[in-house]
Amino acid sequence: MGNGRFSGNPKTEWLSEGGEDRNMRLLEPFCYLDPQGRLWEAPAGSITNGASIPRTLWSSIGSPYTGNYRRASIIHDVAIRTPRIVRSEADSMFYFACLAGGCTLLEGKLLYAGVRVGTWASLTGELAIDMLSLQATAPRLPGQHAPTELEVRARYTLLAGDLAATADDFAAIRATVERHLAPPPP
Repeated sequence: MGNGRFSGNPKTEWLSEGGEDRNMRLLEPFCYLDPQGRLWEAPAGSITNGASIPRTLWSSIGSPYTGNYRRASIIHDVAIRTPRIVRSEADSMFYFACLAGGCTLLEGKLLYAGVRVGTWASLTGELAIDMLSLQATAPRLPGQHAPTELEVRARYTLLAGDLAATADDFAAIRATVERHLAPPPP
């Protein structure tokens, strides 16, 4: 089974609405079977807004609907909104689903790191509040980053450098990511 497999190509429709206007609705059920045999389902009617990558990393990783990780992002979006699914499990599934979707090993590592950084940022007190306020849809010039965005970018840049040298074994990848996102010692 390798990295798992998708049920096919998702059938979606764009939803026109205020705000970022990037939501899509699944018109048919869509699923991913991971390498361990776990079925991850996205029922018809599910709403997705693309990959859960912090906006400040879009220029490094890619935006929500680009690349070979689009199908993985749909399954991931539904998984992280399902209360019985642990976020870290959904993020791990995202790594393998990215590979199943055609991402290279390095892309998979970097995308996994991107969603883990997003999780870390969303759970880091003041950083989470600041990141929410940065979701503006207005275009920005290069260099127009808030201090919080710079912190996220710096952490990701260091992490990406280490991941490039990390073995292609998921346990090693996870350990590298978690080491970078661990709170500093007291």
